[in-house]
Amino acid sequence: MMPLTMAKTGEPVTIRKITGKDEVRLHLAELGFVVDSEVTVVTEIAGNLIVQVRGSRVALNEAMANRIMI
Repeated sequence: MMPLTMAKTGEPVTIRKITGKDEVRLHLAELGFVVDSEVTVVTEIAGNLIVQVRGSRVALNEAMANRIMI
């Protein structure tokens, strides 16, 4: 497993685990980041990511993206 920040741009990946406190995991789940869902990194700027998840684009800072393991 590796953090989402290590994913290649444009390559679909599957979420394997989400780490962090319960509030953080719940917030990510509300955004569509759940185990076994597929996400694609659209672009990366200074460690921050824009990802495609469940038909929506979501911006994540580097700290949040590091909590999503693929």
